[in-house]
Amino acid sequence: MLDRDGFRPNVGIILLNQKNQVFWGKRIRTHSWQFPQGGIDRGETPEQAMYRELHEEIGLRPEHVVIVARTRDWLRYEVPDRYIRRDARGHYRGQKQIWYLLRLVSGDWHLNLRATDHPEFDAWRWNDYWVPLDLVIEFKRDVYQRALQELSRYLPPLGRAAGGRDGRDSRNRYLRGSNRGRLPAAPKAPEAGRRYRALPAHLAMPTHLELPPGGSFDPQPAPPDLGPTAEGAAPPHSPSR
Repeated sequence: MLDRDGFRPNVGIILLNQKNQVFWGKRIRTHSWQFPQGGIDRGETPEQAMYRELHEEIGLRPEHVVIVARTRDWLRYEVPDRYIRRDARGHYRGQKQIWYLLRLVSGDWHLNLRATDHPEFDAWRWNDYWVPLDLVIEFKRDVYQRALQELSRYLPPLGRAAGGRDGRDSRNRYLRGSNRGRLPAAPKAPEAGRRYRALPAHLAMPTHLELPPGGSFDPQPAPPDLGPTAEGAAPPHSPSR
């Protein structure tokens, strides 16, 4: 469904945790990171589409979140021709998006990247609100900057214990982790005749972290891959998101 200018109506989702960190997902089989987003189907309102995409992409239900704010107007980006299917060139130009700022009010163990048979992400993390835009495919960066800027005024206030004076913790929190007085499990002894090579300390997964369904640990996300699997280069059977 395109408008008369060739833009597909779409919603974007910025999901906050209790520290005002945001859900940051790695697009499946690429090195590009992004927020959840997806098209608005015919007959859907932007809010209905947002809740549908929220469940399809990261497994959350309406009762798991509250809406904090949304952008007032459409934010548009154009997709370069090399990322558009041949049969859509000349008609499809890009996306026009309404962005929602949501707050997670349940445990993040409800996050599930395999809620459907067509997952969008294969890894995720909590990241500071001002995400590293160099990890976003280039043609989306301006819209990300504008959405983050417009919605930043609605960030819920935080106390010192929750993330510092400015409401943003300078440390990244990978996936979900909670000490709660538990001690890390002792490492298992290597099998006889097998040699193990230890990871450097800064790359090793902390022993107290628990992975949610469909989650994976990625301590050093790579720069975006602008090859044929990048955003907008969907194979002929799947629409560009």
